[in-house]
Amino acid sequence: MKYRIVVADDEPITRMDLSEILKEEGYNVVGEASDGFDAVELCRKFKPDLVLMDVKMPILDGIKASKVIINEKLAKSVVLLTAYSGMEFIEQAKESGVMGYIVKPISKKNLIPTIEVAISKGEEIEKIKDDAQKIKDKLEARKAIEKAKGILMETENISEEEAYNKIRKLSMDKRCPMKSIASAIIMNNL
Repeated sequence: MKYRIVVADDEPITRMDLSEILKEEGYNVVGEASDGFDAVELCRKFKPDLVLMDVKMPILDGIKASKVIINEKLAKSVVLLTAYSGMEFIEQAKESGVMGYIVKPISKKNLIPTIEVAISKGEEIEKIKDDAQKIKDKLEARKAIEKAKGILMETENISEEEAYNKIRKLSMDKRCPMKSIASAIIMNNL
């Protein structure tokens, strides 16, 4: 499967050129935007793998639109396209969380490698974030189970093992996660 891309540039000719290059290389251009606002809306609709975003655009500039897209996880990665190579733009780009920065004029030679690397890094970061969230969820469940065990040990005067087994049995009987049972026990004893 070739990647899904949104192209955002206020110059129609630039958008057309970029789209042609991408389609020739087998990418799926799912949308084109002439300003940052429309780029964000297209990302909400299509959840693309990558957004190619011009920096200077009307309504919402590319850097601000990139921040929204990244913060709301609307695309795996964003690459900025710009005629500006000044350090202030590069610093803003770094702060926004984009995966790449290409100074115009753009050629297939510098565009395709940047796209491939940006998408790859975006997927890596997405996986790391997912793994971190799973670990956080497991830790929260563990904390709730430990707290519920303590409550049962105190209120029913049973051992830690008996408290754990009670939570586990309730979980199996009710066909729900142990964390849900633990949360109910905690709530019931507030």
